Amino acid sequence: DPNDFEMGLRHNLEQVVVIDNHGQMNENAGRYQGMDRYECRRQIVADLKEQGFLIKIEDIKHAVGHCQRCDTIIAPLVSKQWFVRMKPLAEPAIEKVLNEEIRFVPERFTKIYINWMENIRDWCISRQLWWGHRIPVWYCQDCGEIICSKTDPDHCPSCRSSSLEQDEDVLDTWFSSALWPFSTLGWPESTTDLDYFYPTTVLVTGRDIIFFWVARMIFSGIEHTGKVPFYDVNIHGLILDGQGRKMSKSLGNGIDPIEVIEKYGADTLRFSLITGVTPGNDIRFHWEKVENTRNFANKIWNASRFVIMNLEGYEKIEINPNDYTLADRWIVSRLNQRAEEVNHLLERYDLGEAAKVLYDFIWDEFCDWYIELAKPRLSSSASKTEKLVTQNVLVETLTGILRLLHPFMPFITEEIYHYLPGHNETIMLDPWPVKNDEHIWESSLEEMQQIISIIRVLRNIRAEFNVSPGAQIKTVLVVNDDNYRKIISANQVYIKQMARVKEIEIVKKLDRKPAQAVSALTSQAEIYVPLEGVIDIDKEMARLKKDLKGAIDELARAEGKLNNQNFISRAPQEVIEKEKGKAEEARIRKEGILQRLEILKQA
Repeated sequence: DPNDFEMGLRHNLEQVVVIDNHGQMNENAGRYQGMDRYECRRQIVADLKEQGFLIKIEDIKHAVGHCQRCDTIIAPLVSKQWFVRMKPLAEPAIEKVLNEEIRFVPERFTKIYINWMENIRDWCISRQLWWGHRIPVWYCQDCGEIICSKTDPDHCPSCRSSSLEQDEDVLDTWFSSALWPFSTLGWPESTTDLDYFYPTTVLVTGRDIIFFWVARMIFSGIEHTGKVPFYDVNIHGLILDGQGRKMSKSLGNGIDPIEVIEKYGADTLRFSLITGVTPGNDIRFHWEKVENTRNFANKIWNASRFVIMNLEGYEKIEINPNDYTLADRWIVSRLNQRAEEVNHLLERYDLGEAAKVLYDFIWDEFCDWYIELAKPRLSSSASKTEKLVTQNVLVETLTGILRLLHPFMPFITEEIYHYLPGHNETIMLDPWPVKNDEHIWESSLEEMQQIISIIRVLRNIRAEFNVSPGAQIKTVLVVNDDNYRKIISANQVYIKQMARVKEIEIVKKLDRKPAQAVSALTSQAEIYVPLEGVIDIDKEMARLKKDLKGAIDELARAEGKLNNQNFISRAPQEVIEKEKGKAEEARIRKEGILQRLEILKQA
């Protein structure tokens, strides 16, 4: 036991080895010599019992090390090994982190590193393996001299004998790995690569090898080159299975990335593992998330196909700002804002949030809004200027998206890029997107947001009151602000297109509420939608009453379970939480239906 061994060291007890390398009791074991270690244990218990020294036998659970490959119980054994004295190496490695020459991201891992380094022990670097870098030590077979040399010696410096034998042990693999930052660049020679690439900017690695690899690279780099090997250490978490367990062969819960790539593509796997990740924290692998990311990749592909298929007659032009529509200025502004957000997040190594920003921009703003709003200006009825401006905005925005997305999804972005006009040999030669303040129109952003808010309210009304998707509705907008009234009036075509509205009345004041109308509010407008002739109000109220009964029944069923002490005391916590969720969902549904019924009563 390691604790027993440490206690023995503190009291300077003799270290007696009683088990040999084959698990057999050796000559120090007295009459137990030659026995297998397990057989010896049983015999000792029998002898203690026979001599009257055994008080009792009981089962005790404790941690027992097992071999990862064959599951054999590991028995610690005192043996002669090679060590590196760590204190003189650890001190400068601690200092470089404390003075922030090396920075850990997230910062909390700095404390873990410092704690390990301040309590570090001498490092056993010899291993009894069949492969690896041989220990650079030779033994003179004539005088016993131990020779440590950078080059293979041809004779003993003590007795001049040429009868030398190299140590059979190999270096710990982490010893070799610790030299990687500079040994791969031509060190110990002063090469161009070493001068240019060392130190590097950032190391990205898992939290489980901060001590095994990161710390050892730091002190090895300082010792051998006088410089730190890197400036930032970006620590990411581990990929766990869906139940939150570490993937391992023994559990059989590992996921072969090749299988995922063959089914969904490399970009899908990459992006699914990045989205939702917070710096330094573990992530659970879910197939559903992979499938959702596959759908995102399809969305990008289809949006790109739409752009490419509508480039007939395209030529790159210098756009007159007066030729931009509100939607054009909005999407160009949003692209520049998103570029700024992504750059800020990448500088903080927050890849998960950067991926989310891109996902939201591509799916919600570019695909669901701008592309839909651009379609009429690409039709045969559009003027040449309208079409050219729209084509240029589409190409500019899609190119910016591909550039920002390329580090996350390199394959699909490279493929699509080559279909766009004006492309380079590779997207990697394009400039990285940065914010251009001249292409951010704050007023247009606010104005477009008002239009989008109105469209969303109208869509919600259609959905809540079961308006047929093909039905055209009328709406009355009450807007007190003169400026916003002009803006909404000038861009009402967007509202008509996106909310399937055939007639819009925009007024400053409403003397009388429209008959059989439902209403809603945005920050700048009061919205009325007359339902007469659009839906059968009596039929809709009957449908809602039926839905209300279902919601009330579901709420009663869930609350009945939650009020049952027998259920609460016996059910697993996750089952209880699930029932709480069902109850809350039914309660919200019930309240929503009651509100809609009240609105219809007043219509």
